[in-house]
Amino acid sequence: MDLKIAGRRALVLGGNRGMGLAIARALAAEGADVAIAARDTSALASAAQEIAQARTFALDLADTAALPAFAQAVGPVDILVNNTGGPPYGGAIGRSVEDWEDSFRSMSLSVIRLTDLFLPAMCANRWGRILTLVSTGAVQPLPVLGISNTLRAGLIAWSKSLAPEVAKDGVTVNILMPGRIGTERVGLTDAASADREGMAVEEVQQRSWSQIPMGRYGSPEEVAAVAAFACSDPASYMTGSVLRVDGGFVRHV
Repeated sequence: MDLKIAGRRALVLGGNRGMGLAIARALAAEGADVAIAARDTSALASAAQEIAQARTFALDLADTAALPAFAQAVGPVDILVNNTGGPPYGGAIGRSVEDWEDSFRSMSLSVIRLTDLFLPAMCANRWGRILTLVSTGAVQPLPVLGISNTLRAGLIAWSKSLAPEVAKDGVTVNILMPGRIGTERVGLTDAASADREGMAVEEVQQRSWSQIPMGRYGSPEEVAAVAAFACSDPASYMTGSVLRVDGGFVRHV
């Protein structure tokens, strides 16, 4: 299937590893002109070797004051993939004000601000795709991810609020909700759960698999395939949606 995004300009935040890198690769394979941004410059350089002609930009999402200059350096984009890192592990109770404020700045405010900066060009061109990655914790909270659960849920509400405001401009705004995907982050989450409960990591992993109807973690490439379609031209009538790629983990309707 031709996704008809050859020559489209795409920016993937967190495109240096895991799901972000897989999405960047998938968009590049469809002929998109891909730029990737992340804080880890060495990982960025490594990722750029995997994606021919990908532009790279160092970016600390927590530094919201620097976002306008970053957006100017990148230039107009047609596709924006908002993919941020996660906050420190822990529950929802007793967290410091600094934890909440720092996480909100890097995970939520940065996404909202960057989207605002890139939207005018999309609306002027009458074509744009905004895709924001969250996690199943936003609708089925995970015990060691109290801050993440809270902020990711807020991004869903923001995305659904934004979608109807720009729909007539040819811009779609969707949420991609991966479940347990076999990335470094999920490995760290399993380790945090094991430490919290006094279990072996292997036990935590087996328990997670038992809760997923497909009986395994997903792969970044499986997430990237759905992301590429959501960012495509044929997906022009899909907006304000939450796309789950979770192996059936979330059971509610």
